[in-house]
Amino acid sequence: MIVITGATGTVGRPLVALLKDQGVAVRAVTRSAEVGKVPAGVDVHRADLARPEDVASALEGASALFVHPRAVGESAAKLLALAAEMGVRRVVVLSAINVDDDPAYQPSRLNGDRNKEVEAAVADAGLPWVAVRASSFATNAIGMFGAQARAGDVVRAPYANFAEAPIHESDLAAVIARALVDDDLDGRRIPVTGPQSVTHQEMVAVIGEVIGRPLRFQEVPPELAARGLVANGLPEAFVDALLARYARDAGKPARVTDEVERILGRPASSFAQWVADHADAFRAVAS
Repeated sequence: MIVITGATGTVGRPLVALLKDQGVAVRAVTRSAEVGKVPAGVDVHRADLARPEDVASALEGASALFVHPRAVGESAAKLLALAAEMGVRRVVVLSAINVDDDPAYQPSRLNGDRNKEVEAAVADAGLPWVAVRASSFATNAIGMFGAQARAGDVVRAPYANFAEAPIHESDLAAVIARALVDDDLDGRRIPVTGPQSVTHQEMVAVIGEVIGRPLRFQEVPPELAARGLVANGLPEAFVDALLARYARDAGKPARVTDEVERILGRPASSFAQWVADHADAFRAVAS
């Protein structure tokens, strides 16, 4: 039995589905009631991960545990101590490729992420462990460009030449699944990325090519972009840190690794493939 925390999120959903398809017994732990996001036949356990008494029964008979840092947060050490008591034999944690950077350079911390602390708790728990350090999720492109692409042919954003190596959530799930069921990755901190560095402007061009409707990228001043992001509900401190990251790294290629191919025996999915898998998020809605 493998226990998955954050089971209804961007990574948890494909991870649960993949393990089930591989014939692995899976228990999905979620604090939400969104059972419809979990494949039929998967054991769903609703729990508040900050409360050990809620989680203990989910860990009964578990051989491995996937720790999602946003789902677990500050309760990581408590959860891992409980897992060890319950006989869990392997822990895999999702982390971030920039986890060792200065915390001031990690915008996600201002959204509550504690990747470094959760990864450290996993490594210090006394169990065999793997940390999968992911690059930017390709799915972030929906939030950045989706609404504008659906509304018209011009996509406005700051820092046209800021680049990332976005990873397909299915590739990330496949690497995590491998780490959960095999021991050959134990003790590793694995940086996983998409197969290429792609700028904001190039992402928009790829989206247009895939959906069959040319899109034009228009660069806007950071100040204007910041006002729009805050107006859409993002915390101002997070927006400031995000745009500062864009400014620092604009014009630099993103880090690209071959770990996905080395682990899975096939190339990582391109950004174009990811767009094809999510094309409806960018296509105009018929009136």
